[in-house]
Amino acid sequence: MAQDDGATRTVIMTVDDDPGVSRAVARDLRRRYGATYRIVRAESGESALEALRELKLRGDLVAVLLADYRMPQMNGIEFLERAMDVYPGARRVLLTAYADTGAAIDAINVVDLDHYLLKPWDPPEEKLYPVVDDLLQAWRTGDHRPVPSTKVVGHRWSARSSEVREFLARNQVPYRWYASDTPEGSRLLSAAGQDGQRLPVVITPDGTPLVEPEAPDLAAHVGLATTPTSDFYDLVVIGGGPAGLGAAVYGASEGLRTVLVERSATGGQAGQSSRIENYLGFPDGVSGGQLTERARRQAAKFGAEILTAREVTGLEANGAARVVRFSDGSAIAAHSVILATGVSYRQLAAPGTDELTGCGVFYGSALTEAASCQGHDVYIVGGANSAGQAAMYLARGAKSVTLLVRGGSLAASMSHYLVQQIEETPNIHVRCGTVVEGARGDGRLERLTLRDAEAGGTEEVDAQWLFVFIGAAPLTDWLDGTVLRDERGFILAGPDLTVDGRPPAQWELDRPPYHLETSVPGVFVAGDARAESAKRVASAVGEGAMAVMLVHRYLEQS
Repeated sequence: MAQDDGATRTVIMTVDDDPGVSRAVARDLRRRYGATYRIVRAESGESALEALRELKLRGDLVAVLLADYRMPQMNGIEFLERAMDVYPGARRVLLTAYADTGAAIDAINVVDLDHYLLKPWDPPEEKLYPVVDDLLQAWRTGDHRPVPSTKVVGHRWSARSSEVREFLARNQVPYRWYASDTPEGSRLLSAAGQDGQRLPVVITPDGTPLVEPEAPDLAAHVGLATTPTSDFYDLVVIGGGPAGLGAAVYGASEGLRTVLVERSATGGQAGQSSRIENYLGFPDGVSGGQLTERARRQAAKFGAEILTAREVTGLEANGAARVVRFSDGSAIAAHSVILATGVSYRQLAAPGTDELTGCGVFYGSALTEAASCQGHDVYIVGGANSAGQAAMYLARGAKSVTLLVRGGSLAASMSHYLVQQIEETPNIHVRCGTVVEGARGDGRLERLTLRDAEAGGTEEVDAQWLFVFIGAAPLTDWLDGTVLRDERGFILAGPDLTVDGRPPAQWELDRPPYHLETSVPGVFVAGDARAESAKRVASAVGEGAMAVMLVHRYLEQS
């Protein structure tokens, strides 16, 4: 087994099957370099390779490898050759006896050997340290900066790989992406014991490889909270968009034991916006991700719990308690609940788009995929603010951006300031009265069929990138039979519940529902999921704050 000192410094590794020699080399290296470098020693090539793979998975750096030539099962040259596949940048030294100098010279060509040392190396001040000093200096001149601790190895045109990258990015988890067919991607897969047939592989900060991980497992391994600390709260907020985050901030800051439950990532649709320029207090604009992260930290500062990758599947009233059930069968309860589930982009119904989702067709992923669009022609479906913000962001690097708008103009659904910016951006083109009729490609998007909505004619265009920002489907199907919704699924609340001034039939209280209260007393709604809401970030945040005020009123009178 390999042995080492500490866990935070760049590694110098020595490998020798003779325990006495192994300890002596490590002792001399530690004496000179132990304050700056981590000395790892192994007594066989196999154990050394195992240690290197573990270091690789954790993202640690290895500067120098010193291996004895005469080792059983795997000699020093064979070890260094295999070690090159894991750490190609590490400097390589072979320890040899005088009789083995010929083999050492041959190894210069086989493993690109940097140096060979004759045993014994006494005194180390003359024979060992000058060599290692030079090798460390040469290693430092290369680019060996530590990479973010979480690594994702996947296929560029893989829907699941795209989903994992989107999940990590939106949850502000630093990661580095490696295509599976690149040398470093192959090295990481090999270190994880994978052949690349099942992707993506996520390597967590502690070096654990996760193969095709589902969101809850991934969240738990990258440090996101997924388990509630209590089984009863004052307030459960369901949904982590602007309305939910606003409710969590105001609820926790006003002393309510608050937990926010989010099925994917905080921020909602607003969190995917590249630039929000009409939000109060940000005259220069702010990205959705920045706004979301500040709100999340603010909620956490006041003591709100934030659970990620937890899907809520049920809500029921049990006496004074409101019980929230999760997809895994567990549940939490609270005095009150705020529904801030928001909306999702509607799916394109055009043939071929389902099969190519994540492989050139993306829903709200402009920020994550923007770097790959450099110099390409990009198409965006949608005519509201989210589509306009994505167009402005992608236009910075794309060759061209074409907005496909079903309606006759942008003015009907997009803020005036965005319309002006789009008109002034030369590489953005707007095609009104145009819909996507179909998408084709072999494993990735290659062509789109566009139809003129009025004339009916079609046109085929080459396309690698299609971003979709259409419609607003409320995420409320799981509430069927629990709270009243309109014909489109949006939640009815307050005055919208009353008919001729009377509350709904199932309403049991003497008072009418409060303004944002649903048909279940103590359950409120805020943001885009509410029927006839404004669908703007500022109004969603305001409704989240207002809902908390009404929660206090409800609790005082319960």
